[in-house]
Amino acid sequence: MQKTVRPIRTGEEYIESLRGRNLKVYLFGELVKEPVDHPIIRPSINAVAKTYDLAVEEEDLASAKSSITGERVNRFLHIAESAQDVVLQNKMQRKLGQLTGTCFQRCVGMDALNSLHSTTFEMDEKHGTKYHKRLLEFIKMVQHENVVIGGAMTDVKGDRSKGPTEQEDPDMFLHIVDRDDKGVYISGAKAHQTGCINSHWMIVMPAIRLTEKDKDYAIVGCIPVDAPGITYIYGRQSCDTRSMEPGDMDQGNSQFSGQEAMVIFDRAFIPNELIFMDGEYEFASMLIERFTCYHRRSYVCKTGVGDVLIGAAASIADYNGIPNVSHIKDKLVEMTHLNETIYGTGIASSYQSHKMKSGVWQNDDMLANVCKHNVTRFPYQIGRFAQDIAGGLMVTLPSEAEFRSPETGPLLKKYLKARKGVDVENKMRILRLIENMTMGRNAVGYLTESMHGAGSPQAQRIQIARIMQLGYKKKLAKDLAKVQEKGEETLENADYFKRVFKLDNSKE
Repeated sequence: MQKTVRPIRTGEEYIESLRGRNLKVYLFGELVKEPVDHPIIRPSINAVAKTYDLAVEEEDLASAKSSITGERVNRFLHIAESAQDVVLQNKMQRKLGQLTGTCFQRCVGMDALNSLHSTTFEMDEKHGTKYHKRLLEFIKMVQHENVVIGGAMTDVKGDRSKGPTEQEDPDMFLHIVDRDDKGVYISGAKAHQTGCINSHWMIVMPAIRLTEKDKDYAIVGCIPVDAPGITYIYGRQSCDTRSMEPGDMDQGNSQFSGQEAMVIFDRAFIPNELIFMDGEYEFASMLIERFTCYHRRSYVCKTGVGDVLIGAAASIADYNGIPNVSHIKDKLVEMTHLNETIYGTGIASSYQSHKMKSGVWQNDDMLANVCKHNVTRFPYQIGRFAQDIAGGLMVTLPSEAEFRSPETGPLLKKYLKARKGVDVENKMRILRLIENMTMGRNAVGYLTESMHGAGSPQAQRIQIARIMQLGYKKKLAKDLAKVQEKGEETLENADYFKRVFKLDNSKE
């Protein structure tokens, strides 16, 4: 297994751990010599570094005592041992959203580890395999070394009307192309992978329900991000080249950003001890559903980002001298209402977690999907209100170079001033922040991820339809209305509500 020199503790130590890995990263058609020092990539690294610093600064929030190692570990690497652990994940995610104003890129790895904990346990129970033991050994290592785990689920899919084995090119879904007594070789591609270049390890997982003929696609394993055979093609983000310009005002949020890339696997090797599924196709859907259950309520991270955007909208209203105008106050109230609705459903899902056979705690599926479905809508409305309050200057504002110019700078300071006592530069910085979060590079982390991350809106609606138990609800109505019909679903068959109403939150 890949080893670091010593356990990482701080954000600065994390940044240094990424140097000198010789990753094959392409950006603008060129090989990046050192990703850590690239001005477009570095803000995304800074966002991950915050996850380390928070664990030092607020230990109870962002770290936990692990029963696997006996050590206090970063919460992003912790296996949830209670409903409170799952709740604290959400509280940590909101805090990090507030601190970075963007995606901090570690939620996929956290949710993958927790969903694999229960899935590997039940695979071993059925097939007599040793996946769970392997996973625990891997978790011991990563918890002790305090490294970043990325998750790679989304295949490029090719012709979406066809399954993996029906594709003209088999590489449209990640699959095993060869094997020997030491492990397997995989080829394919994973699209828009969050924080992959900023990780130390990457867990690859299937993306769709599989059949017996798809056994070669039923592969779950962990691989170092600098393993031979892996190529990264960095994704563009709106206004990303502003990071390469002098100054920082036009960036809006110069310190932090998210990161997405395409990952190409060309006969990349996974050793046996890091394989956690190998052909057990019938468990692919279980893993996906458990992962998406965790990950859909993980989108409470967007409420932390929403807090920043609400604060920016309130600030520009104040700078313009209109904080008490009724329609401005009403819009800020509505933005807050929408933001807290997301948080409420997400954290309620975590509070209603239940204990799985393996000992990990799994959050509530219905509320997780409702949370993510809200996220596909509400951040767009919050962004719309922020743009409304900001006004058109948000997108017509001259550049920082003009502001610094001895010719045009004084003119801008004269004509862009707001209420008395407000520094024009501060006003410009807030406007750029709103632009960045709703139209610029951090709109990816706030808006596009909100729509497509952890599944697009229809994916949540499908899952909600599966578990909404209309038969049970019809029975409730008919009982109260004294309707007598044969063949009705009984109250005892309402599995979802039986679990919700259990006081000990344990799964039967």
